[in-house]
Amino acid sequence: MPEPVLLNTTTRRQTLKTVCRSATAAGLLGFAGWLAVKNKAAADAPVWQIDPNKCIGCGQCAYRCVSNVSAVKAFHNFKMCGYCDLCTGFFEPQPLARNTGAENQLCPVGAIARRDVENPYFEYIIDENLCVGCGKCVDGCFSLGNGSLFLQIHQQLCKHCNQCAIALYCPAKAIVQIPAKQSYLFKEA
Repeated sequence: MPEPVLLNTTTRRQTLKTVCRSATAAGLLGFAGWLAVKNKAAADAPVWQIDPNKCIGCGQCAYRCVSNVSAVKAFHNFKMCGYCDLCTGFFEPQPLARNTGAENQLCPVGAIARRDVENPYFEYIIDENLCVGCGKCVDGCFSLGNGSLFLQIHQQLCKHCNQCAIALYCPAKAIVQIPAKQSYLFKEA
C-alpha cells in the first residue's frame, strides 16, 4: 500500500516563528514610516528666528527669553567683516586703549575674543557659551561698523514656544517664524 502524502508538514513552532518574523518586519516598516512622517513634519514646523536686517540690537533678547540664559546669541558674518583694527562691536566707542582689557570691551560678559589675523588686522570670535544676547556688540557694529555682527536664535537652545516671549516685546518686529528646514537667517553683505 502506498504511503499517505502529508499536505501540511509545518510544525507549530515553525508557524509561530513565521508569524513573529512577519509581525517584526511589519512593525519595523511601520516605525520607519512613522519616523519619516515625523521628520517631515519637524522639517515643515515653524521655528522662531530674528531677521538680521530688521534687528536694531535693542537688548530685549537678553532678558525677555523664557530660558534662564537667552537662546539668542551673537553671530558674526566673517565675509562681511573688514577685520578692523578698531572693531566697534568689540571696543567701547572711545576705548582708553586698543587692548583687550575689560575696561575697553563693549561686551559686559567678555563673550568676544580678539584674534590676530595679520598686523594690524584682527578677527573677532564670539563664545556662544558666554554670550547672553544683550546686543551691545551688534549695536556697536551697526552704528559705527559694517554690521557684520548680528543676533540670532540658537535652535538647540530655543524652547520653541508657541508664542516667543521676545517677539512680543521686540520694538523692530524682527522676530519671525520660518520653516525648520531653513532654520537660520543670516545677514548678507
